[in-house]
Amino acid sequence: MELYSLTIHEAQEKLRQGEISSVELTESVLERIDAVEAKVGAYISLQPELAVRMAEMADERRAVGEDRPLLGIPLGIKDTIITHGVPTTAASKILDGFVPPFDATAIDRLRQAGAVFVGKTNCDEFAMGSSTEYSAFHPTRNPRNLNCVPGGSSGGSAAAVGAGEALGSLGSDTGGSVRLPASFCGVVGLKPTYGRVSRYGLIAFGSSLDQIGPITKDVEDAAILLNAIAGHDARDSTSLNAPVPNYVDEIKQGDGLKGIKVGIPQEYFTEGMEPGVAQTVRAAIDHLADLGAEPVEVSLPNTGYGIPAYYIVATAEASANLSRYDGVRFGLRQDGGDMWNTFSQTREAGFGPEVKRRIMLGTYALSAGYYDAYYLQAQKVRTLLRQDFERAFEKVDVMVSPVAPMVAFEINAKVDDPLQMYLTDVLTVSLNLAGVCGISIPCGFSEGMPVGLQIIGPALGESAILRTAYQYEQTTDWHKQPAEL
Repeated sequence: MELYSLTIHEAQEKLRQGEISSVELTESVLERIDAVEAKVGAYISLQPELAVRMAEMADERRAVGEDRPLLGIPLGIKDTIITHGVPTTAASKILDGFVPPFDATAIDRLRQAGAVFVGKTNCDEFAMGSSTEYSAFHPTRNPRNLNCVPGGSSGGSAAAVGAGEALGSLGSDTGGSVRLPASFCGVVGLKPTYGRVSRYGLIAFGSSLDQIGPITKDVEDAAILLNAIAGHDARDSTSLNAPVPNYVDEIKQGDGLKGIKVGIPQEYFTEGMEPGVAQTVRAAIDHLADLGAEPVEVSLPNTGYGIPAYYIVATAEASANLSRYDGVRFGLRQDGGDMWNTFSQTREAGFGPEVKRRIMLGTYALSAGYYDAYYLQAQKVRTLLRQDFERAFEKVDVMVSPVAPMVAFEINAKVDDPLQMYLTDVLTVSLNLAGVCGISIPCGFSEGMPVGLQIIGPALGESAILRTAYQYEQTTDWHKQPAEL
């Protein structure tokens, strides 16, 4: 087995036993990047010298008896997460060349855990997209089929893991941007509860929706990464001050899935869903029942309003967050002769079409005369959606559904049809609006491409969804079928 194909927990064990070094592991990943990156395009920037230095330091730390959860493990980092001394662009021309002077909290915690950083992964510009075609630099391709998208916006992070270009990665999820690419690329993607992981240092898209989450090869690796990055942060006012359990221990507790009630939300098997996706997910639900789970039909009646509510709330927050890119403080500057022309020309040159579209939608929704009609109504719908989840979780422990109504589609198939692209997220956005947690795990194939099973938990229900996912994964082998590049 090539070292780059190891899971995090497999690599940890080999490092602890002295069978391999972190330098050997990291060089294997870098060699894999050299071999396939030109075809996949998972990264915006690579830092091979930094990665080798960090690996050497990890080996030195291990030699003196240090043993940390991610010591010597090479990871990819989504380019929306601030990393000290490393170019961080959010895949936008307006931040091209920006080198942050500090670390995001999640990055700081990965450093403390001993991780090695390989590079910054590609994404849709400012995380606005579902296919990683809206990057200002290049599109990313799905390692399962290079003619298809990897999903988005964390498509580079998912493609890097799926292609063996990292043992794991971090993404960010505003409306499905970790779970969707994980589903499309046949890997595991976890969106934690809002506030479970600090947003300090995450370049903001929708501040009440964004959440950093891990993308990995299996469920145990997702638990390892979540252990490393979760927890309260005084620098983030939305961070939850709640104890962080040992998720790796939690997933292995209990007697299988006996006594676990699994909700099946009828609204999540939508009209127009690809038959292969529905059949594959239904088969996964039957398998959960074979493992001792009790399927229970539940209803989330306001699901149909999730997409319109999300695209009002998210664009409104985006229009406010992106106002800071003005050509004055950092990033791109186009000199227009006076303040207003400089501001206008900088944003015209720096933002791509999808970002401009969302800024205009959000500004319109917040404008005088329309705030009550659109934004306020969307917030009321958001409350109804949260209440739907609360009522459902009074009856069940977790819920399951497809991640998306389709498998990965071909590049350019939807890039000129924003509405169809937005509908890709129809089964994921409600979780962000409600602030609950969810995970995507591989559960089969449709039309030759991976299908993701979405397991949904209540707020701070990560242990329940990880345990359910782990039990399913241990009795199937969908996650063991790598991409053939």
